This record gives sequence, structure tokens and C-alpha cells, in this order.
Amino acid sequence: MQVIPFLIIFPFVVSLLMYVTRVNKVRNAIAYISAVIIMIATGVLFAQWGMGGFKEILVYQETALYDHVILGAEWVLMLLVTVLSFKYRKYWVSLLSILPTILLTWFELSGVQLNEGAGHIRVDHLSMLMCLIVGVIGGLIVVYAVGYMHGYHHHHTDIPDRRYYFFALLFLFLGAMYGFVLSENLLWIDFFWELTSICSFLLIGYTKEPIAITNCFRALWMNLLGGCALAIGIVYLGLTSGEVTMTALVDMGVAGKTLAVIPVALIAFAALTKAAQLPFSTWLIGAMVAPTPSSALLHSATMVKAGIYILFRLSPAMRGTTTGSMIALVGGFTFLVTSIMAIAQSDGKKVLAFSTISNLGLMVACAGVGTEETIWAGVFLMLFHAISKSLLFQDVGATENALHSRDIEDMHGLLYILPRLAIFMFIGIAGMFLAPFGMLISKWAALKASVDEGNILLVIFICFGSATTSFYWTKWMGKIISASHLREKTFKDITKKNEVISLGIHAVLMVALCVLFPLLSKIYVTPLINEMFGTGENVLNDAILYMLVIIIVIVFAVPGISFLYAKNMKVNTKLSYMNGVNTGDNRKFTDAMGEEKTLWLSNFYFHKVIGQRKLMIPSQIFSLAVIVIMLCMIIGGVLA
Repeated sequence: MQVIPFLIIFPFVVSLLMYVTRVNKVRNAIAYISAVIIMIATGVLFAQWGMGGFKEILVYQETALYDHVILGAEWVLMLLVTVLSFKYRKYWVSLLSILPTILLTWFELSGVQLNEGAGHIRVDHLSMLMCLIVGVIGGLIVVYAVGYMHGYHHHHTDIPDRRYYFFALLFLFLGAMYGFVLSENLLWIDFFWELTSICSFLLIGYTKEPIAITNCFRALWMNLLGGCALAIGIVYLGLTSGEVTMTALVDMGVAGKTLAVIPVALIAFAALTKAAQLPFSTWLIGAMVAPTPSSALLHSATMVKAGIYILFRLSPAMRGTTTGSMIALVGGFTFLVTSIMAIAQSDGKKVLAFSTISNLGLMVACAGVGTEETIWAGVFLMLFHAISKSLLFQDVGATENALHSRDIEDMHGLLYILPRLAIFMFIGIAGMFLAPFGMLISKWAALKASVDEGNILLVIFICFGSATTSFYWTKWMGKIISASHLREKTFKDITKKNEVISLGIHAVLMVALCVLFPLLSKIYVTPLINEMFGTGENVLNDAILYMLVIIIVIVFAVPGISFLYAKNMKVNTKLSYMNGVNTGDNRKFTDAMGEEKTLWLSNFYFHKVIGQRKLMIPSQIFSLAVIVIMLCMIIGGVLA
């Protein structure tokens, strides 16, 4: 399957080409063509795998040369981190890259006998699903970014125009993600892990403003900390068992072998940092300072999903273990607390950031429980979340360019001001919490599985976390379709064609995913569960799923009816009571001083009660305590 090395290497080549091409029109054309090629190549890989019977494939079994190339590249990354850490006087951060690199170098060159028949590349249902997410969503984000970055630098003239650098990082990121999800060898996984961490670090710091530098280094040290745990887990596994593949680790964990306990715990901990779970959530919140395309890339399709992917891989080995309990507890707690903090946010990107962390928490909890039903739910959560969040981040960015604000309060009546962007936003929000969208159905499945497992604490987290999720999404959706006041100032929709194409495809994908939900469950996700656990059946009855799909007609009718109603709206004959004399349209009134005032309806955000400043630090302390205690119990129990 020659398309596999192509998918990994081609984005790297394009990245270099992006960096050396300084003519915008030429670079834009290369970006469009390359994004399409990546999407097509992903489709070709899927077709080739399908023609082979959708069976698990392990390839490249003798690759000593490639192993040395990977090791050399890891040293290059270490040197880059060290130079930048010293440049910005974050000296200690460099140690988090130097120490694991030296450890892995010693391990690889020390002559430790490893299983020579182990594969390096793995293609199966889960890795192929991740490839589709990375290829399609990532490719669309690149298409969107071409138009967005033009407008971004038009409005942010104080920021140096380094689009050649930005697009180089985007493609480098995509190549790293392909390498990460297709790798079976843990040493390869470690390299691509480091590469994604450094790409996200550079993307977050794109503007070079003080806050961007602070936030990008926070993201770097948190992800490198996870990288240290990953490296230690790999070396421990290799020294004690002679294995360095994910399959071997999971098989040993499922068999209950003590040798797998510590590596599984350390790699799961590393995945928590990558998935931005408490106490490591602040790096993803800080990523909002980056331009919208990088936010969409980090929050939806790539960076955070890497941690989820690893946890799904490990889930059979974590079922019923102390590690699984730790992961489920941290994930469930993160789901609840960050959804509460999202209520207190009025900035659209902040709501999306907290929502991302919250939903990732539920996926993490599903992996920790590790049953067939929770992984079924987690896979659909991951799929719907990737499309919906990418759509929402792109739409908020386009809306900000038109309104010059991303505050939710400024989006009042967006359906009548910028109807095209409002419809896209409505679809994205609906995808996050309304039936029949898969997020809601998946949450129900996760809740049912938690009840079946008798995990009362997780049941509480899911129930209250889902309720608070509905609260902040309803506030936002209500703002979009409200018509109590319409601003006299007109706003022009300046969204470029390529941005609209990306938004439109995302919206179509979301609707198609809802319509095809039962079919996708039957022909793909259920076989995925069978492949991971050896057993499994469709979690929800087909009749129930098809009935839920019918509701989609009603869901999408709401914004359309609202828009048509407002467009043809005449003066309401039933005048509402106001704090003065109603002017006749239920939007304005004359006060006691004879002045005309506009009626404004505003949400209440509880900033001083459940805001980030109130809840973040206590939540971090609690989750850190859980992790430290559990890791001490796990490691101490094995070594005692």
C-alpha cells in the first residue's frame, strides 16, 4: 500500500514548498491543490483497504533504516525546542524534550533485543477512521485558511504577515497526524507525538505577541510532560518484555500481565495531557490566541484527537483496572466542570474551547470504562465532534471578520443580519446537543453503559454535564434566532468563496452523518468494536435510530421558519409591555424623558459564581490529586 508513505511524506514536502513560496497567489494555488490531493489519497487508501476486506493490516516489518531516520529527526526536534526555550528564557522547558530524547536514544542504541517481527504501520477500522477525519476535515481547514488568513492580516495590520510559515505548519501538522495514527510501533508514535506537540506550539505562538508566547509555551511544556511519560512507558515495556508495539501492549494488558500495568498507566497519563484534560486543560484554552484555522485544527480534527485515539487503543487493557478507573474519573470530572465553566463565557471561541475540553472528557471517560458500548459511544462522539467543532470554529472566525466581534451578545439576530453564517452556526450547534445528532445519542449510550457498569459517580457526571451543556448551547442558539432587536447598522458578509465552500461541505457532512447514522453504526462502528474486543453488536436498535433521524426535518425547519417569519414580519398588533411607551414594533419604546430606547435582551453568564477564575484552580488541584494518588497506587503496587 504505497499510498501510506505518500500520505505521511507528501504533506512534509508541501510544508517545505509552502515555506519557500512567498508569492501569495502561487502559495494559495499550491495549498488548494495539495489539500485536494491529500483528501483523494485518503480516499484511495480507504478504497484499497476496503477491497482487501476491511481487515487489519500490518506493514513494514523490517525497517532499521527508518528507525534511525526517526531517531535523528527526534534529535532535530529536541534541538529546536532547546533553542526556542533559551531564546524566550524558558530554560526548564527544554529539559522536557532533552531527557526523553536521551532516554530513547540510549534504549534504541543499547542493543536491547526486541521482537523483530513486529509491524510498524497498522491499518484497521480505528486508524482508518482517524485518517478520514484528518484528511477530510484537515484538508477543508486548509481550504478555509487560504481566504481567512487574507482577511485576518487585512484586519490585523499590526501582526507580521507570515502566511508562508503558517501554511507550512498546517501541512507539517497533517503529515505528523497521518504518521501518528498509522504507526503501530510505539517509538514511531513517540516521534510523531513530539512533532504534533511542537507544531501546535508554533501555531499558537504565530502572532509572537506576549500572550501568544506565554500560551504556546504552556501548551509545549504540558504536552512534553506527557511525552516524558510516554517515553518512560515505552522504555519500561521494551526492557521488560522486548515489545514496543501497541498491539503487544494491549494484548498483555487484556491478558492481565503485570508487565503491561505501568506502561498502560504512563501512556494513558500522556494521552490525558494531549487531550487537554484537567489539570492540563489550560493549554487548549490558551490556544485561542492563534488564528481561527489553527484553533479549528487543534480543537477538532487533529491535536486533541491524538490523545483520544491512544486511549481508545488502550481501552480493552484498561477495562476493570485502576488505570481505567483513574481515566474514567478524570474524564467524567472534566466533562462536568468545564461544561459548567462554559456557561460563564460570552466569547464565542472560549465557549467552543471549554465545550471541546468538556466533550473530550466524556470520550476519555468512555475509554476508561472500556466496554464495547462506551467505545461505540466514544467513536461517534469523536466523529460528530470533529465535524461540528471544525464547522463552528470556522464560522465564528468568519462571523468575527464581518461583525468585528465574536461575543455571543453581538450575535443577537444573526439569522437576519448574516443569514448564511447563522445557518451554518445553527447546524454546528445543533450537532453538539440536539437529537437526532449523534452527540446526544452517544451521550445516552455512554450513560446507559455507566449505569450497567454500576459507576454511579460517572452517571452523575454525565447527567449533570449533559444538562449544563444544553444550557450554554441553548443560550447561544437563542441569540442567533432572536429578533427582539435588530441593529440599524448593516453588516456585510465578507466571507470568501473558499471559506463558504469549506463551511458548506462541513454542514452537508453533518446532515449526512445524521441521516446515515444507523447505516454507519451497522457497517463500520460495530465492526470496529468487534475488531477491538472480539465481540460486539449494534448498540441501538435500528428502528430507534431511524426514528431519531426523522426528527432532523423538524430540527432544520426551526431556523428556516424563524427566518421567513422575521423577513415577512409586520407590526405586531399585540404590543408587549415595556418600560415606557411601545413604539409599535415591540423593539423600541419611549421612556419617561421622551427619549426613544431600543429593547435589548441579554444572557446572564454567572461570571463571579462559576467562571474560570473561580473553578479552574480547585478543579486542577482535585484532578491532579486523583492522578498522583492513582499513579502511586499503580506503580507502587507493581514494584512492591
